[in-house]
Amino acid sequence: QVQLVEAGGGLVQAGGSLRLSCVASARTFSTYAMGWFRQAPGKERDFVAGISGNSISTRYADSVKGRFTISRDTAKNTVYLQMNSLKPEDTAVYYCAADSYRAVNSNPLPLLGAYDYWGQGTQVTVSS
Repeated sequence: QVQLVEAGGGLVQAGGSLRLSCVASARTFSTYAMGWFRQAPGKERDFVAGISGNSISTRYADSVKGRFTISRDTAKNTVYLQMNSLKPEDTAVYYCAADSYRAVNSNPLPLLGAYDYWGQGTQVTVSS
């Protein structure tokens, strides 16, 4: 029902920056907690960052804290992930996800099972 489309992935050198975007098809996106996850080959899909439905609360994986920033532009139905100081270990397919169950003031959950809508992913490759 809710479609999410990621964009902005690419190849960057270590220390560089990328800005990922996730465009949602539905206006109800504004009430959903949103998350970014990533999955490297042979590894599990891991939580990266999340933002509450009201955009007040954010949460980050320890590995990206201080380097990545999640934000939302409600008017554009878009969530962003600004990634700075990229490291080779950030290389992965990045997925946007929406949690339609949580209250708008609830902290985003770092759990795969909390999210019921997923984008197709965008590849981020960070070279040494």
